[in-house]
Amino acid sequence: MNFISTRGGEKVTGAQAIVKGLSEGGGLYVPEVFPKVSVSEMNDMLDMSYPERAALVLGKYLDDYDKDGLLKACEAAYAKFDGDPAPLLRLDDQVYILELWHGPTCAFKDMALTLLPYLLRKGCDICGIKEEILVLVATSGDTGKAALEGFRDAEGVKIMVFYPSEGVSKMQKMQMCTQEGGNVNVVAVKGNFDDCQTAVKEIFSSPEDNAILKEKGILLSSANSINFGRLAPQIAYYFSAYLDLVTSRQIEMGEGVDFCVPTGNFGNILAAYYAKQMGLPIRRLHCASNKNNILTDFLKTGVYDTNREFYRTTSPSMDILVSSNLERLIFEISGRDAKLTAERMTSLKKTGRYEITPSELAAIQQTFDGGYATEDACVEAMYDIFMDVGYTMDTHTGCAMKVALDWFEKNKKDETNMVIVSTANPYKFPQDVLYAVTGNDVKDSFKGIKRLHAATAMEVPKNLMSLRDKPVRFTRVASKKDLFKEVLAFVDGEV
Repeated sequence: MNFISTRGGEKVTGAQAIVKGLSEGGGLYVPEVFPKVSVSEMNDMLDMSYPERAALVLGKYLDDYDKDGLLKACEAAYAKFDGDPAPLLRLDDQVYILELWHGPTCAFKDMALTLLPYLLRKGCDICGIKEEILVLVATSGDTGKAALEGFRDAEGVKIMVFYPSEGVSKMQKMQMCTQEGGNVNVVAVKGNFDDCQTAVKEIFSSPEDNAILKEKGILLSSANSINFGRLAPQIAYYFSAYLDLVTSRQIEMGEGVDFCVPTGNFGNILAAYYAKQMGLPIRRLHCASNKNNILTDFLKTGVYDTNREFYRTTSPSMDILVSSNLERLIFEISGRDAKLTAERMTSLKKTGRYEITPSELAAIQQTFDGGYATEDACVEAMYDIFMDVGYTMDTHTGCAMKVALDWFEKNKKDETNMVIVSTANPYKFPQDVLYAVTGNDVKDSFKGIKRLHAATAMEVPKNLMSLRDKPVRFTRVASKKDLFKEVLAFVDGEV
């Protein structure tokens, strides 16, 4: 299968799309056509393990990769998880939780980033690339740690992560700044996630920066969800959740299901949309935001406008105003008009906004709707669910829960089952979760973990508790205009 750019001008293989990450024109790679998973294939998947399901879905897109190799890679990646990589829990009538945080870094990003090192290394082999790969990552919290852990000491690869200096939780910061490995680097950026993401994209799209790196034998790649290799493994867990509903006799094969997804960069919910395009019986996708509700407004009005106040919230992974993966959806609903998509992205860069047509908005609203949770509403939803059914969730999942509850309140006769996607272990945000379920406030993250455990009896992940004794390795802080200087210093071995 070939891949094309959302802004036109390129056609590449799956391996090339993964290795390059971003197209030369700044566009995102999308499949030339959406492959289908037939009902017969879905029936065959019912008895498969999670790695087998993931390998089947990935193989539909990456036909230049060896099928046996993909399966072995999936088995190796998901063996790093604590039990089932994507367990589905029944919360109440019609409502289920898909837990995606049982991996090495306790966040849903592990679902893709434990596998991406194989996809990237194998992609280089397929393409005959001998240069050393430098993976650049902008993170709002979870992607950074998951990418660092996934690529730690990987042969022929260096990885560098940029995070907003004041825009991640204390636990997320500790996870990144204590990272082990001889090929890793972490830099805090003065600004928010959008500043990090924009600066990294500018490095990717700069011919001058790429030429300098090429002279040093370095080829850039990405571990953000702009890279199709990050997006593709996420498609698999939507299929798996649906199949688990069928095998547990909660639904019949072919019955429609809704997913409610907390998202800031739009990658997680876009993966669900791709699953729907492949034939998964998804009825609606509920896009859940926090106080930075730019996606909610867009899904209601068709106007994407970043000229607004930016808020730091207790769900920092969604503190985003420029949702990169939305470009892929805009490309699809425009009739795959690359020229128009490029014009809209140029308008976004120059003016901070763009607008789609009423017919395009209607097309989006056939599948998508949006909602958001204020800080207080998120706390209330987390508290209510904990008191009602004893389930503890993190703040991002709390936003999704609020949106789901609002949907059922407005649509009391709706009998369609809904799966709420849970994206992080509650202990990644111990102080905020503790406050939500008990009303107690503590300043120290590790005190928060102990008190949250006392309140919930939920098992504490060893990899989080052990952070307390790890030395901090990375303390550099840079302005967004100096990020390429930081890249060169890392490449040249000066840091």
